[in-house]
Amino acid sequence: MEERHMASSLMGKSFIDLRSQVAVNGFSSILNSDIKCLLSDNIRAKVWSSGYLSFALWDARTRELLKVFNIDGQIENRADLSLVPDFAMEDEIKMKIVASSKKEKTQSSFGFFQQSRNAIMGAADAVRRVAAKGGFLDDSRRIEALTITIDGMIWVGCANGMLIQWDGNGNRIQDIQPHPSAVLCLCSFRSKIWAGYASGTVHALDLDGNKLGEWVAHSSPVLKMAIGAGYIYTLAKHGGIRGWSITSPGPLDGILYSELTAKGFLYTRMENLTILSGTWNVAQGRASKGSLESWLHSAVSDVGIIVIGLQEVEMGAGFLAMSAVRESVGRDGSAVGQWWLDMIDETLHDMMERKSQDVMGKQSHQWRKFERVGSRQLAGMLIAVWVKDNLKPDVGDIDAAAVPCGFGRAIGNKGAVGLRLRVYDRIFCFVNCHFAAHLEAVGRRNADFDHVYCTMTFSRQSNLFNAGAAGASSAVQMVRGANATGANSVEGMPELSEADMVVFLGDFNYRLDDVSYDEARDFISQRSFDWLRERDQLRAEMEAGNVFQGMREAVITFAPTYKFDKHVAGLSGYDSGEKKRIPAWCDRILYRDSRRTLGSECSLECPVISSVSRYESCMDVTDSDHKPVICLFTVEIAHIDESVRRQEFGDIVRSNEEVRCKLQELCKIPETIVSTNNIILQNQDTSILRITNKCTESIALFEIVCQGESTIKDDGQASYHHPRGSFGFPRWLQVTPAAGIIKPDHVAEVSVHIEAFHTQEEFVDGVPQNWWCEDDRDKEALLVVKVHGRYTMETRNHRIRVRHCCSTKMRKTDPKPRDSVQTQGNLLHRADYQKLSVSFDVVDHLRNLHSP
Repeated sequence: MEERHMASSLMGKSFIDLRSQVAVNGFSSILNSDIKCLLSDNIRAKVWSSGYLSFALWDARTRELLKVFNIDGQIENRADLSLVPDFAMEDEIKMKIVASSKKEKTQSSFGFFQQSRNAIMGAADAVRRVAAKGGFLDDSRRIEALTITIDGMIWVGCANGMLIQWDGNGNRIQDIQPHPSAVLCLCSFRSKIWAGYASGTVHALDLDGNKLGEWVAHSSPVLKMAIGAGYIYTLAKHGGIRGWSITSPGPLDGILYSELTAKGFLYTRMENLTILSGTWNVAQGRASKGSLESWLHSAVSDVGIIVIGLQEVEMGAGFLAMSAVRESVGRDGSAVGQWWLDMIDETLHDMMERKSQDVMGKQSHQWRKFERVGSRQLAGMLIAVWVKDNLKPDVGDIDAAAVPCGFGRAIGNKGAVGLRLRVYDRIFCFVNCHFAAHLEAVGRRNADFDHVYCTMTFSRQSNLFNAGAAGASSAVQMVRGANATGANSVEGMPELSEADMVVFLGDFNYRLDDVSYDEARDFISQRSFDWLRERDQLRAEMEAGNVFQGMREAVITFAPTYKFDKHVAGLSGYDSGEKKRIPAWCDRILYRDSRRTLGSECSLECPVISSVSRYESCMDVTDSDHKPVICLFTVEIAHIDESVRRQEFGDIVRSNEEVRCKLQELCKIPETIVSTNNIILQNQDTSILRITNKCTESIALFEIVCQGESTIKDDGQASYHHPRGSFGFPRWLQVTPAAGIIKPDHVAEVSVHIEAFHTQEEFVDGVPQNWWCEDDRDKEALLVVKVHGRYTMETRNHRIRVRHCCSTKMRKTDPKPRDSVQTQGNLLHRADYQKLSVSFDVVDHLRNLHSP
């Protein structure tokens, strides 16, 4: 697939010439991953080696390897490139062999393919040598993407998120790093550049590298981007394709967003969901299936998602050390942790099957079941999520994270593990914590929370503005402005703050202040929990704003869950040992949804509203010195119906007069004129072509291509024009610059230069040529100046004929003075040349000129 893409991408590029295009295409399978991208600006071709940090720069006209330079702009000595075959020399040698038969021609063609193969492989070897010589071993700086812009600049994207700008000669201009994720693709169109990242984010930048906006395009890496029909399309690793208007960010966004928001009731869908979350410090024990069923019995109700957090699954100094080693090499989990996951799987399966049999009255194969969709273990902490099968199509993008807080923030005896998932295009985060122990360690517990909240980072960026929900209609994608904060941004906004709902559960270890063991036991036996809650450390710290800021907890109506003697039932089971630890509500579940006030209603602006229907502990479970706790959430979710939203977006674009007028203005092609439509030159002559932007408000973008070339016969008539498409200019013609930007009411000057050369063509118009013979016939090239607007796909074209008159030919066929006004046949006059500046004074001079 990659080879086919590479071969197709070469067509239409002016790398070397048409014959080399075919050669590279034919031998694409031998390139492997060495040469991954070829670009051209009609003057030079750039060869990029993806596995290294180097470029090879070629002259697209002469086929000469100019230089190889590394990512730091250091140029490799040409002596080190001596093994790279020289295209010109190879062609020169090849031209010595004149094909005299069909067999010889076939052999000659094969020889050319073989030479082209060797040349391409030689370029790859040269790049490898430069990389090896420089000793570049930093894989984070590996080049991943490359694009060339209308102003001739080259932009490179690296694995560490850096964007580097180069000019056409390989000089490093600047580097920026707007995002920490790897750049996987780059795309340029007119005056904009788009960068696609492994995080699923897309950045829009101007030609100077200033960030215009950003949005989350996909939930997986953005692999490719392409322009078409006024949209930039993004292809994600999971196969999804979305379209984004090339005008955005821009003046249309505000209007379209306002109009779509007003119609929000038409495409808003409301969903109801029940989530069961449970926490249990298992004290390195293993529970019976009966204990698990007693704890999770609520799951047999209409629960859609189950989240379980366990602490102290496995402890001990040796295990903690091994856990740290596994974390460093990317291997998490343990055999004991897997036992717990399997046991909960089996328990849920059995409970749901029994429920189905009770309801149906007989064995049924249609009963609903839970499926585990994600888990994460860090030392003794384990979190897992189960989703009911009928809800699974609406749940995805599961991601995990872990933050150690013990022993210098490096060991997982304390800390947190988290899971993030998308439910109906809304982001939910569940975090299982185990904080510092002991009565007096309140400050350390607060610090543990702060560290977890601020540093927990998931592998994929979350959707701050729900841009992913905007879908293909997103000409009004919720763009992050250049100064907006994002996940893991420079401003440091925590990723957890971006979720629509966050649930913290676990053994927080907050205790009771100013109460003795006996006092606590007495109040518990009398079920006087209000007095004990007044002395709860967590409640006091939350009211003071020191921890769990912005989060809520349901009213506690159950007895303290710590500390109990194992296998002793009832309230009499509190710690009877020598230490007699004071009972406390160590095991808690707190949450935060998207509402700003308690009276907020569920809507697209406040998409997740939750309430607690049950918050209790399971006192009859005695397998640990902690009691398990569950919290049952009833959640209302507002999300977007994509198909309806796209229809409404289309109606606005078609029917809104203000939008239509602005679109027409944005897509207008500025009026331009060119100084001449005929240029006639001899060897080494240069003429200046002036392109004037008569528009006083908008920039004009131009590019010059050679549409075809022909040979002038003895009678002055041009032979058939051989199409060149975008394969570059003839070797005898130099056009500089071949593309650029013209400011409003300004003039661009383009140098048109004729260069003498010896033919390297085996056949010219069917006539065999010797390699030492100079082709002294007059030639003519048809150039097309394509003028674009800032956002236009269409162009306004100016055609210019450039004739190369050889000096000997001129003496034979044109004895008349050059200033003669008479012509013979279609022989073109040499263009008049007048010295003009590039400032505003030339505009008046050219104001009344008319282009062909």
